[in-house]
Amino acid sequence: MRKRIFAANWKMNHGPTAAAGFIHQFRSRWVKGDAEVAFFPSALSFAAVRAAAGDPSPFKLGVQNVYAADRGAFTGENSAPMAKDAGADYVLVGHSERRHVFGETDADCAAKCAIVERSGLTPLLCVGETLQQRQKGETSSIVTRQLREGLAKLDQIEATTSVIAYEPVWAIGTGQNATPQDAAETHAVLRRALRDLIGDRAAEVSILYGGSVTPANAAQILAASDVDGVLVGGASLEVESWLSICSA
Repeated sequence: MRKRIFAANWKMNHGPTAAAGFIHQFRSRWVKGDAEVAFFPSALSFAAVRAAAGDPSPFKLGVQNVYAADRGAFTGENSAPMAKDAGADYVLVGHSERRHVFGETDADCAAKCAIVERSGLTPLLCVGETLQQRQKGETSSIVTRQLREGLAKLDQIEATTSVIAYEPVWAIGTGQNATPQDAAETHAVLRRALRDLIGDRAAEVSILYGGSVTPANAAQILAASDVDGVLVGGASLEVESWLSICSA
């Protein structure tokens, strides 16, 4: 059975003090169930989140980005081995902001997924189309290409342990969101693309939806076919909102 995952991507929000306070509040009120909850704080807040989560942590922890090298003269970057040593479980790869603000390519994503897997972490590969691409009817071809190229350096077993997130770029932080039917249709496309890559193992890969997920629409989105969880930005920044989504 695939894991149901609720992933909170805090982006450039919550410094160490605020992040630790959030985790303490959330943990005191959260009722653990079968679903996995994961937090992706900023690099500067990661240690505070890990300490606040406790040992063992009831949550999974992830970093928002790594550089595709183990070490070296790359000022300002963090490596996958460093993330592993810090206590991370996941690494976001190919988030739309990394692609469209920082210019990361599919080849960059492939290199990152490879080093993340090699370091004993799980890549959470993000794919998604812009509004212009959607209007041109290119959604399926765009997300299929991003998936295939992002996983291109992984073998079948490694690809099976990855997590995919469909995040329509036009629905991130805009207040718009794909309908449950839209999400189901694109997740089905991704599932077929995975089947082409790894055969029956495709059924084991969790595919999350991300894009203006809120407490008001989370349950409907999660009920859609092939939606195994959510990747949430803004609505994960408040304890009440995130608790509501995690119990959807």
